[in-house]
Amino acid sequence: MATNRSVTGNFNYNNIEKKDKNFMYKNLERSNCYNCDFSGSIFDFVSFRGAHFKSTNFFRCSFKYAEFIGTNLKDSEFKNAVFENAIFDSVKLEGANFRDAKFINTIFLSTDISKAKNIDINTPGIRIFEEMPKLEISEELRAAVLTAMENQYIKKARVLDTKEGGLNMLNIMLLLENFEEQTIINGLKLIAPKIDREFYTLSYIIKFLKNMTE
Repeated sequence: MATNRSVTGNFNYNNIEKKDKNFMYKNLERSNCYNCDFSGSIFDFVSFRGAHFKSTNFFRCSFKYAEFIGTNLKDSEFKNAVFENAIFDSVKLEGANFRDAKFINTIFLSTDISKAKNIDINTPGIRIFEEMPKLEISEELRAAVLTAMENQYIKKARVLDTKEGGLNMLNIMLLLENFEEQTIINGLKLIAPKIDREFYTLSYIIKFLKNMTE
């Protein structure tokens, strides 16, 4: 496993077997794996941004709050895997097999699922967006998001903006589905000076907001 702190937990494996492992909270950005076997492993709260996991076996793996952004999953196996609050954004799914996979509130954005196996628009537990949702938000919320992104760790995590420089309306929509707008505004104002470490998925912001409201 690479020790480069800029890509914590980065994988570069071919033809290896790592079954029943716990990879929770790992940043697997730009990882490159081919023909590997991760059966029974936990990938909750993991970022797969820009990663290539081709012809890889994820049998019965868990992907709670996992984020696949610009990921290549060609010909990989997700039989009996569980996806909960996961996001697939601009993902290559050619030949990927989702037989008997379970989806709970999982989103596919700008991702062609027609090339995958055993998943379609009628699969329970998924939502499909052909493009980034268009969302009208208040100026107060917009200002709070921009203020939060002044924090270097929030900006680096790329959970509130897009590579084109706009706001990530999908994630803002998800926040609004979980919290009242004022809670988000207050939370983002509080979180900006407090986050002092790297994080990789929207779940970190959600957890902070939930702790704030308890």
